[in-house]
Amino acid sequence: MRPLTVVVLAKRPRPGAVKTRLVPPLTHSEAADVAAAALTDTLAAVDRTPAHRRVLALDGDPVGWERPGWSVVPQATGGLDRRIAAALAAASGPVLLVGMDTPQVQPAHLLAFDPGRYDAALGPATDGGYWAIGLRDPRRAGAVVPGVPMSQADTGTVQLDRLRAAGLTVQLLPQLTDVDTIETAEVVAGEAPSTRFAATLASLRVPR
Repeated sequence: MRPLTVVVLAKRPRPGAVKTRLVPPLTHSEAADVAAAALTDTLAAVDRTPAHRRVLALDGDPVGWERPGWSVVPQATGGLDRRIAAALAAASGPVLLVGMDTPQVQPAHLLAFDPGRYDAALGPATDGGYWAIGLRDPRRAGAVVPGVPMSQADTGTVQLDRLRAAGLTVQLLPQLTDVDTIETAEVVAGEAPSTRFAATLASLRVPR
């Protein structure tokens, strides 16, 4: 087991609160089902990862999302940048944080982070953001994440620059596609056809 804490930052899948860019062609209820499947696949991947600690930092009611071997904690308040920083800073050793938008993620993606060689890790996303961020020393989170503009085409570049400007050596993890639109959802389902996410999306396919 590696001395690594893996944090999944997620929002409780509720209609109208998650994956709203999938509507249309999906309904809000269907989009929530897709989000729930994506979160379930992500948690399952972390379950298969030999991590020291697993944490679900959840925005919303945790009922139904408790899992053996996991700590479920509420997210901090504020913008996404501050919620990411707070979730990272709460760890007591090397930490890797991922979201719920990459159900194709595998343990090998998570274990790629080598905190013995690098101070930080960043997993770029194809939309210009990032799907994962890691720190050898989580106490650095407050200095390198808050203020990074989120959900923009340059989010990943700005975050990488912030890490390097702080004097940290950064390991780039494999690039993954975030599920944001129906088009990216179909790409991810094609890359990971055996996931619950892919099965759920297939069951909801409607003409566009």
